[in-house]
Amino acid sequence: MAATATLTDPSLPALAALTGYALAVLLPAAVVWLLGYAIACALAPFGKCRRCQGEGKHAARLSLTARRTWCRRCDATGLRLRVGRRIWNHLRH
Repeated sequence: MAATATLTDPSLPALAALTGYALAVLLPAAVVWLLGYAIACALAPFGKCRRCQGEGKHAARLSLTARRTWCRRCDATGLRLRVGRRIWNHLRH
């Protein structure tokens, strides 16, 4: 027989209090993080390209030599537009 929680189970009020506390802590923390990320996207809309680590070049995959090629993901600039800034630009236009 499966164990189910009933209304007389003493663990339910503790679970509700824990859920309320977690929500009271996590919601303001998420808002602060979101505002901080929005400010970061406004002040510095570009981040380093993940493929070339901001260098503009990366090692060729199938090359036997240590030849480096221009990064196509960032067009050899080493920069990429942050996701938050991309969302902001989409909502603005």
